[in-house]
Amino acid sequence: VQLQASGGGLVQAGGSLRLSCAASGRTLSNYAMGWFRQAPGKEREFVAADSRLGIATYYADSVKGRFTISRDNAKNTVFLQMNSLKAEDTAAYYCATRRLGVSDYVRSSSYDYWGQGTLVTVSS
Repeated sequence: VQLQASGGGLVQAGGSLRLSCAASGRTLSNYAMGWFRQAPGKEREFVAADSRLGIATYYADSVKGRFTISRDNAKNTVFLQMNSLKAEDTAAYYCATRRLGVSDYVRSSSYDYWGQGTLVTVSS
């Protein structure tokens, strides 16, 4: 199973980016997905998640109303649309598939396969 995250880059505060996470070796429609981020010197933190098939979505309070998780199951890809970016959103962003039968979407240990991370830098 491989998850390939892309779409990161340098953006000014207030701008937008869309991250993509393309999967191979696993059919994403059978799994719930999550996005996490890790800023330099900080622990990895939950950003957003969805349920299998993307019916329900969940967000960290810090990104609620600004970020949107979505998926295109036909392309086996999950997205994270990030709007109104702030300097504190600067981090490496990781996508991951949640273990079957696990409902806790916040804990990183709930996820089994991870992408390699894509760096988002927001300049103020």
